[in-house]
Amino acid sequence: MGSIETRQWVVQKYGGTSVGKLLDTITGTIIPDYLERFKVAVVCSARSGTQKTQGTTSLLLEAIHLATSSETSTVELDQVIDIIKQEHLEAAEVTVGGADQREGAQAVLGELLGSIENDCEHLRSFLKATWTIGEISERTQDRVLAVGETLACRLVVASLKVKDIDAEVVVLDDIVQKTYGSRQKELAAAFRRHPAKFLGGLAGAIRKKIDGCKERVPVVTGFFGAMPESLVSSVGRGYSDLCAALCAVAVGAEELQIWKEVDGIFTADPRKVKSARLLATVTSEEAAELTYYGSEVIHPLTIEQICNAQIPLRLKNVKHPERPGTIVFPSLGSPATSPKSTPGNSSPSQYRRTPTAVTAKDSITVFNIRSNGRARPQEFLGQIAQRLGRHDYTIDLISSSQQMLSLAVSSDGSSKSNGNIEETVAELSEIGIVTVARHMSIVSVVGHKMKNMVGISGEVFSALASARVNIYLISQGASEINISFVVKAQDALLAMEVVHTNVMRIPLHSEQENSFIRGPWLY
Repeated sequence: MGSIETRQWVVQKYGGTSVGKLLDTITGTIIPDYLERFKVAVVCSARSGTQKTQGTTSLLLEAIHLATSSETSTVELDQVIDIIKQEHLEAAEVTVGGADQREGAQAVLGELLGSIENDCEHLRSFLKATWTIGEISERTQDRVLAVGETLACRLVVASLKVKDIDAEVVVLDDIVQKTYGSRQKELAAAFRRHPAKFLGGLAGAIRKKIDGCKERVPVVTGFFGAMPESLVSSVGRGYSDLCAALCAVAVGAEELQIWKEVDGIFTADPRKVKSARLLATVTSEEAAELTYYGSEVIHPLTIEQICNAQIPLRLKNVKHPERPGTIVFPSLGSPATSPKSTPGNSSPSQYRRTPTAVTAKDSITVFNIRSNGRARPQEFLGQIAQRLGRHDYTIDLISSSQQMLSLAVSSDGSSKSNGNIEETVAELSEIGIVTVARHMSIVSVVGHKMKNMVGISGEVFSALASARVNIYLISQGASEINISFVVKAQDALLAMEVVHTNVMRIPLHSEQENSFIRGPWLY
């Protein structure tokens, strides 16, 4: 075991469900094991239950909504804050209370309970002041949501301390202002011009915060505010992954690890396709495409940060820390970009490469718009995008001719986009004849440099035709590693299985089982 000065950094990010259900494994097994070989920085999301809607962040968003919409009383607001406080107090008792036989455990517990009380009561007074005003700024919203990560980090630090590992909470709620100042208009403009560059500039402020812990384990809040236009709106709910990537860049980490309750990235969703196999490595480009088209892999801005810094990312399973997981290599110079070859044959040209994975994105709507001729061709798409944007639709795929557009779009899940499809059609009808197909899915076949795999498209669509899967829209060419097509939602699983079996050459689960029972021993 090297000295603390010579060891390399590893940054580990833990999701809210892991912190909520598997904290003892994290602080009793995983972190101590890595501390024998590395300096470890830990990044935590806010605690959550079995569903995101029951997690701390969702409760805080509900509290913000009540503080700005309830006109009669703060009773419901108090109830939500009480739930947050009680859940964390109970978690504290479970986390530290069971260690009361250890020296100093009661002092750790007392400090933890006091911090939780103070955080929640400060939150209560803050939101009641907001209720009096009746509105909340984006920067203030960030301050409220940061409480969730702070509470989670306090639990992790306490759990480490009762296991004789010194640790410290690192709160990142002021790093944007320390780096760029507090002029919101200028911050928003800088972020919109170049998000990756803006975020990369935070590394210095993060490094100072982590260095301040000296030999203590830094336990970092996964929420870094206050971002321009609020962190949730500018980055989305995957901000803690991005925070971990920024920490990895800041300390020059050997590896960024994101710990989940799955083994890594599979060739398909193993909950849907039983024959799916774990991938040992993928490129960052493949991970980004899989994330966008339906697989919960990692936030795209996270991938951009680790690529720029050439830091590998490893996805690991909290329940099975001994398993190797999946490594996401930065695309430049990664092993995954080199040509594959079969044993005994070093010629890549003679090896038939196949796609890496297949995924599906559900809740898709297809709009077909034929121009009425009043808009010039170069204005046609812009007018459509503007109208869809007003109703919170995101354009995922486009197929076009000069006077006809087919668009596969997804919504953000808001009632605005889900409930106003008729209004959207009415607006689109101002510029063309509109037809709509609802309850569709996008199936995406992803593989590094797949554009250069001669015949892959033909194989995909031939296999789908044989299975009688009707295709409504096809997109290939914008990304060299992705072939995407739209099918009815009811056909999405069949389409994935057909591609997985016939194009990726991975046998069905039943065929794999049968392969183990063939042979002379049956006699």
